Amino acid sequence: METKILIIVPFPMTESQLLNRKEQSTKVKLNKNIELYYQPVKAAPRTFVSQEDYLIADVGILEAGLKAQEEGYHAICIDTVSDSGVAALRSVLDIPVIGPGRTMFLTALMLGEKFSIITMWKEWFGLYYKTLTDLNMHKKCASIRSIDVVPDNRELLKGKESDILPLLIDASKKCINEDGADVICLGSTTMHQAHAKLQNELDVPVINPGPLSYKTAETILSLKLNHSRKTYPKPKVPKHNMIINMIKAAELNEKNKPLEKIEKENL
Repeated sequence: METKILIIVPFPMTESQLLNRKEQSTKVKLNKNIELYYQPVKAAPRTFVSQEDYLIADVGILEAGLKAQEEGYHAICIDTVSDSGVAALRSVLDIPVIGPGRTMFLTALMLGEKFSIITMWKEWFGLYYKTLTDLNMHKKCASIRSIDVVPDNRELLKGKESDILPLLIDASKKCINEDGADVICLGSTTMHQAHAKLQNELDVPVINPGPLSYKTAETILSLKLNHSRKTYPKPKVPKHNMIINMIKAAELNEKNKPLEKIEKENL
């Protein structure tokens, strides 16, 4: 019997752009009966740098996964280290919902004493602070280092590897040699194309969050575990149709609009 895992991609994108996300599936070996299905959201913030962005992302991802259980999916993985929508989906679904951010940080502590996060730009730091606060893990995070490059959340590192990889390697070595990290965490699933090179260049474990989330979903399913209803209670009065209609309106509002340019801020 096929086990279906839905991967919710946090931005609307074309099929060719989606291939960059699907490439993560080649980085992990799963049971042969598991199939991964990648689905972009219908509406999203331009990027994740503010509380407004976080809220929009939560709603967009919640809508994308609302019907996953009735459509026959056995688990959901969210394709963003922000773990957007995870808590909300857990409150309305009875299938496992896995966020790669929380999963990555907890796994890092099974591999070493302290970890560092390497990321593309400083504007993402708030996402990591939020999860580290939720997990009470600030003391276990040796550092967060940015290479100060505006990320491309659709084309990822494609065509830019020769420029970006040396910067990521240098930042990672500083995390290890100067900050005391003994595990490196990639700060975004959009950075997955850098994982193999980093692991070859560094003498500590490097965690690739997307593939880790897929393997975690497989393990959770095989052990017949799920999130606790005590932590994630169901809503007394579900508002699924309201959420669906909100996103329909947002999708219509954004239809055929070009992507807004993102300027790099000096923080």
